[in-house]
Amino acid sequence: MVDKKSKKNKNQQSATIAVNRQATHEYYIEERYEAGMVLEGWEVKSLREGRVQLKESYVTFKRGEAWLSGAHISALLSASTHVNPIAVRPRKLLLNRHELNKLIGSVERKGYTLIPLSMYWKKGRAKLEIGLAKGKQLHDKRASSKERDWQREKARIMKKG
Repeated sequence: MVDKKSKKNKNQQSATIAVNRQATHEYYIEERYEAGMVLEGWEVKSLREGRVQLKESYVTFKRGEAWLSGAHISALLSASTHVNPIAVRPRKLLLNRHELNKLIGSVERKGYTLIPLSMYWKKGRAKLEIGLAKGKQLHDKRASSKERDWQREKARIMKKG
């Protein structure tokens, strides 16, 4: 008898599609939100192949809606002929009205910015984790780098001794 869960785990790839590693270096992340995305068919296929880059992307607001700008989703070579793929088009984010109002207030009044942190699959849907962030100064980046190195060194010492 074949166990359904073990068969499903073999076929299933990692849930993470892409991670914006530079975000935690450049910003203090205050809060995290999960947003759905409005995607076209060729974009979903490209996401399944992992052909997405979040490095220089950001979230903007237009007419009370959140939009992901600057995210690069490259089309597959086998894309259909009747589809005109645009790699860096703005993509609408799906958030609750309550979350949108809170984020708009934070960005406009308190000087925060919204940046994408990671993209992943959840129940077959592509989700984007966005962070409400405040920019770091150069000395803050150095301090966090020193702290990270110290934590790494401390872990090595504890492992040996």
